[in-house]
Amino acid sequence: MTVAEHRSTLREWLLQGISDRAGQHEGPHAEAGEHEKPHSWWKVMCLTGVDYFSTLGYQPGIAALAAGVLSPLATLVLVAVTLLGALPVYRRVAADSPHGEGSIAMLVRLLSFWKGKLFVLVLLGFAATDFIITITLSAADATAHIDENPFWPQAWHGHEVLVTLLLVALLGGVFLKGFTEAIGIAVALVGVYLALNVIVVGEALWEVLTNPARVTDWTGAMTTAHGSPLAMVGIALLVFPKLALGLSGFETGVAVMPHIKGNLEQRIRGGKQLLTTAAAIMSVFLITSSVVTTVLIPEREFQPGGQANGRALAYLAHENLGSVFGSVYDISTIAILWFAGASAMAGLLNLVPRYLPKFGMAPSWARAVRPLVLVFTGTAFLITWIFDADVDAQGGAYATGVLVLITSAATAVTLSARRRRQRGRTWAFAAITAIFAYTTVANVVERPDGVKIAGCFILAILVVSLLSRIFRAFELRVTRIDADHVAQGFLTELGKRQIRLIANEPDRRDAAEYSNKIAQIIADNDMTDQADILFVEVTVTDASDFETELHVHGEVLHHRYRVLTVASSSVPSALAALLLWMRDTTHRRPHIYFEWTEGNPVANFARYLIFGQGEVAPVTREMIRQAEPDRKRRPHVHVG
Repeated sequence: MTVAEHRSTLREWLLQGISDRAGQHEGPHAEAGEHEKPHSWWKVMCLTGVDYFSTLGYQPGIAALAAGVLSPLATLVLVAVTLLGALPVYRRVAADSPHGEGSIAMLVRLLSFWKGKLFVLVLLGFAATDFIITITLSAADATAHIDENPFWPQAWHGHEVLVTLLLVALLGGVFLKGFTEAIGIAVALVGVYLALNVIVVGEALWEVLTNPARVTDWTGAMTTAHGSPLAMVGIALLVFPKLALGLSGFETGVAVMPHIKGNLEQRIRGGKQLLTTAAAIMSVFLITSSVVTTVLIPEREFQPGGQANGRALAYLAHENLGSVFGSVYDISTIAILWFAGASAMAGLLNLVPRYLPKFGMAPSWARAVRPLVLVFTGTAFLITWIFDADVDAQGGAYATGVLVLITSAATAVTLSARRRRQRGRTWAFAAITAIFAYTTVANVVERPDGVKIAGCFILAILVVSLLSRIFRAFELRVTRIDADHVAQGFLTELGKRQIRLIANEPDRRDAAEYSNKIAQIIADNDMTDQADILFVEVTVTDASDFETELHVHGEVLHHRYRVLTVASSSVPSALAALLLWMRDTTHRRPHIYFEWTEGNPVANFARYLIFGQGEVAPVTREMIRQAEPDRKRRPHVHVG
């Protein structure tokens, strides 16, 4: 096989299954396809649970580092914010976005034009931070569990970055091959992991209850360090933002809703049950695990290099239940942490194709799964290397991504309630938004790494989006065309002779406007026959949109002028698509007549990119040329 054939084969393999629809991508967050069996809500809960529940692997240790002996109080604040803030917000998101689009789609509907698109691109940057750091942090914590296991060979210690990179590469390899039966795997992993945690936490709670001296030592340490109960509560509120990564999983919870069986109403009800049950289970584990780890584990073990750093519950499993059970717990934790990365990867594979190609802000290969897997895996490699596979160092970045997404969701439901004139809910959601906004700002001030990484992702997305929009400027953006009976009648009549279109920018639309336009076109193009002339007028709706549908309407103005009107995001794209559609409908090559656009060509091209109009004639001709390689089949374009 030649080098060219190898390249062709590799290209076909990489671009296999290329599609504009995110729902066709494989993975936990894909929409349920026609041949995919939907599942009960509790099974789908396990799908998002591999992300949400897996945080138990590192959350208690991070909470202990952040809050010290006040970790249980700070965790209580986290649970209160979860049940009274995040849960009501995402129950509303589930009702308003039941097809898996999530809160970002709600903001897309609420915000229009370029400000909406740019806002979504910024949110995608934070979402990429959340999901990428989920992959790298989970893999790093899985490595910590491997490295601290007593059966792990001593010679392999000290190679955390290498082991983490291998786990990330294995994850990427799974997605390069294909990702199926996600829910079955998730149910098994979550079931085993939660059962083992019940044993570990239950045994630890029994030890706490039967050794009141340990509780006395803990309460004494709190009193010595912080004085009054009021001061303890205040400090717990202040350190709560550091624990915010315990809120992860809500965005993926609504993303997996298409897998829930039943009609739309049943899916929404199942989605709400999913979110509520997951939040309740996680809240119980967060509180109990925080209590037992704070009371039973020496503070020094939580520090970097300590045996409980990033693996507090695993430390208790080994200490209290022996190395064999501890190793079983390690294996379960490693598996669910690794699979949490799979959930995040699948989220990225559905999130990016859902928005960027639709906005015209991604290369064509971004519609395929495998090239994106390579890009995301390479990015995860870079993040792992930068943070040296350190769980604690990545906590701030992870929390920033999670908090920004939750804050955006709270903002979306607040705006949605306001539009529906639901005053009480508007104020309630606004208060929740304020709480999450404070938490986000506090987290960013305390640990700016997250916003720096998100800034890098946002900058990369904006640059790629801008370049892609420029390179794809001459693509046809029309996905569908239909015409009313008047427009169809015009084509039926003119298709028997000749079709001559005059592109007109509508102004007053009086008789003089059309009469003068005909006179000018006849003079510029030395035409003699006016019988077959048909005006076409394009109204730009939202120029920031890339793809659009054309609905062609026909009318007769002033008893003699036949006019076709369409609305589109781009004048040249609408005209080029309309001409090609007319050719295929009537089997005649239509003619279209333009005026040259006045002014600076560079400024006019910028107008086209931003506002969808400007340099109409040459751009229309170029779109036709790219869409139809055979010159003999191209519609005629005349400019005078």
